[in-house]
Order: sequence, then C-alpha cells, then structure tokens
Amino acid sequence: MPLHAKIDEARGPAILDLNPVYCRIEHAVPRHRLPAEPMDPAAALALVRDELILDGNARLNLATFVTTWMEPEAEQLMAECFSKNMIDKDEYPQTAELERRCVNILAHLWHAPAALADDDGPDDGASRGSATGCSTTGSSEACMLGGLALLWRWRARHGATAGLPGSGVKPNLVMGANVQVCWEKFCRYWQVEPRMVPMEPGRLHLTGPEAAARCDQNTIGVVAVLGSTMDGSYEPVAEIAAALDALQHDTGLDLPIHVDGASGGFVAPFLAPDLEWDFRVSRVASINTSGHKYGLVYPGVGWIVWRDAAALPDDLVFRVNYLGGDMPTFALNFSRPGSQVAAQYYNFVRLGFEGYRQVQLTCQQVARFIAEQVAGIGPFELLSDGRDLPVVTFKLADQASARYTVFDLSERLRQRGWLVPAYTFPENMQGTAVLRIVVRNGFSQDLAGLLISDLRTQVQVLEAARREPVPLLPGGQRSAFAH
Repeated sequence: MPLHAKIDEARGPAILDLNPVYCRIEHAVPRHRLPAEPMDPAAALALVRDELILDGNARLNLATFVTTWMEPEAEQLMAECFSKNMIDKDEYPQTAELERRCVNILAHLWHAPAALADDDGPDDGASRGSATGCSTTGSSEACMLGGLALLWRWRARHGATAGLPGSGVKPNLVMGANVQVCWEKFCRYWQVEPRMVPMEPGRLHLTGPEAAARCDQNTIGVVAVLGSTMDGSYEPVAEIAAALDALQHDTGLDLPIHVDGASGGFVAPFLAPDLEWDFRVSRVASINTSGHKYGLVYPGVGWIVWRDAAALPDDLVFRVNYLGGDMPTFALNFSRPGSQVAAQYYNFVRLGFEGYRQVQLTCQQVARFIAEQVAGIGPFELLSDGRDLPVVTFKLADQASARYTVFDLSERLRQRGWLVPAYTFPENMQGTAVLRIVVRNGFSQDLAGLLISDLRTQVQVLEAARREPVPLLPGGQRSAFAH
C-alpha cells in the first residue's frame, strides 16, 4: 500500500497511513481466555498467521500419510461445500447421493459381491448400487465401526450379555503389534482383550500361523493391515484367511477378518490388482480406508464398506427423523463437513482408475528411487523399499557401534526443513530404531533428489563428528555424542 499523508483532527499533525494491521492491535492479546473486545478481521488474520508460520512445511512433511496437496479445482469445490453438514441428508440430498456413490465405487473396487452384481446393467446415472458402507471423519472412526460390527456379531453368537461386566466372558481381537493406535483404543473403550502378535526380527507384521494360534471361541475377529504404518508392508490377508480356514476345519470356529486398508486400500487395487486381499477373500467381512491418505483428499474423510448388509448388525444402525426425514446413521460422530465427501467424488470422476494408477505408480517409483539412493549412501539397512506402500524405512546397519542415532539424523534433517520421523519398533523389537519416508502425491523425484543430497550431507557431518575426540562431561564422563 503506498504511503500517503492524512490529517488526524484529534492529533493535529499529519500522520503516515502505513499498512495498518499491527497498528490496530493496541494491546497484548490474551491466549488462554477470550479478549474483552472484538478485533479488526485483518489484524486477527495476521495474528494467527504469524503463529502458524512456525509450523513445518506440509510439503516437506515425510512423516505423514495424509494428503498435503490437491488441485485448485478441488480446493474451490471444498470451499463451496464447507458450510454443508454431512449429517443433514434431507437438506443436502445431493451431497448424500455423492456419499452413496463413493461407497459403491469403493465396494466395486474391492470386489464386494453386491457391487459386482450391479455390473449386469448399465450405469446410466440412475440411482443404483446396493453396497453397505458409509463415510467417516477418518480411517480411525471407520476402524471403530468395523470393530463394533465384529463385536455385535460375536455377541449374537454368544448371547446379548456376553462380554459385558459380570458376564465372565471377555471377547478378544487378534492383530499384530504394528496396528495403528485406534485399534488399541477400540479394545480399551469397548472392553475387548487385545491379543497382539509381537514383531520379531525378519517378521515385521502378522502372519497366518501367528494369527490362528491366538484365536479361540471368544475371538470376535482378526485384523489384517494392508499397509503397516511401521514399514509400509502388506499383511498377507489370503494367508491369514487360509490359516483360519484350517482352524475352522479343526475346531469349528468361523472367524471373520477386518482389513485395515487405511493406506493400502487406495494403493493395492491400482498397483497390485491380482493381489487377493479384499472381498475376493471370503472371510473378509469389512474394509476401511482413509480418503485423506492415498485417496488424495485433504484431512477429514474415511470410508468403511461391509461385504453385505448381513455383515452390519441392524442394531448398530440408528434412525433419526428430526432433520426432515427418516435418516439411518451409523457413526461415532454426528455433524461433520460435506466438503471432503464432495472432494472424494471429484477425485473419482476426475482421475478414474487410470488416473489413480498413474498417481500411485509415480509415488511408488519415487519411493523406489529413494530406497536405491539410501542403500548406496553406506551406513543404512533397508527394512522396506516401497514395493507395497510407497514407503521407505531404514535403520543404521550397525546400531551398536554407531556414535550417532537415527534420532540425531532426523534432527539434523529438520534443520533443513525435512520432517523425517525416527522411532522404535514395538514389543520384542524396541531396540530397533528406524527412519521412515512416506512418499505422497506432490512429492516429485526432483524433491526426492534434494532430500537424498541433504541426507548424504548430514551423514557426512555426523560421521566426521564421530571421528573427533569425544569431550569429557563434568565429572570425567564421556558424552555419548558430540555434534
């Protein structure tokens, strides 16, 4: 804004009319209680923006699986739908229709029998599709719904009071120790015993024999993860199902599988179409995925689909009539924005099968490039190389003798803006510390090259520091590492 003079009658002399944003903030703004008076909107915007610039750059956040870039057209569509409440299906019937279409698209992609039966007729835009599922605020809520359906079906087999306090019968859920924390929450919230299969060197996820060995008459089901957050690997759903088939043959136990496809549900259909992990496996009762991960939508949407209506107990479905119509709903949340659902449908019609395949293939190619480069740097051992999810995990090949850790390396990369998480594996492998790089849409090979260059530089810096004499700490002790 150009400077210009104006006369302030109260103050007398002319003053300069500068950009007035900070001039309008006359007093310190309280941070933990409401200000006494309102504020100019431009000043409020500047105040909040100033704090948010301290956040990391989302495009350089290689820790998250969550989408950090969308096309401008998608962003415009979301802005137009911010005010729509997804639960108000009678008031926003077309938004509800888009949700129903998305459920059917996913059911078809995952070979649900009801969705495949619709292939018999032309998809002419008429109201069609009989898939059972819904959108959620994210994959964690979808996991909770899938777990509840397993629990209610188990109770139907064992009696309505089974698993309740005082019944003497406690249900359990079998899964690998690599599951996302939402499954631990589910077990704690609904008093289900979590039967975690620990990771072991050479076995970083659940396998069929390990799963079957922990099942009994009180098992509500088995969770198989299609894309472990620990290393990006797919758990062998078909192998787990085969082990449960053998268990049923020997014991009569007929146990369902829920597939947590938070990330892999939007990757495997396009990059590994012959891999049988979905409803082609007869024991798979339900599948969840995250629309805001490899579904390519900004945060706030997940999906769950059941094999058929029988897999979702009707007791879990509520019907409300105070929003203008008799609306069935099954969710932990109620009000939530319709913008992410609209954006998901936009992606479906915008990209189609081939578009999604190209996006995920590009991500995988970039991940494989990173894995090759990391392996060539020297001190690292790859644990995953992007063959399943486009995720690369690696550790120091000789952690015992190294004078620096992956946590040191993560911190040094952060100085350059790269957010590369370092963490330890769960039970039985807590001594294994790794770095993980998640490749998402928008992370180009050019950016990957810059990351590798910085990684190589920081390794050299740490290696040089390792060769220097280690200084003494007060009291004569040697420090573990000198930067």
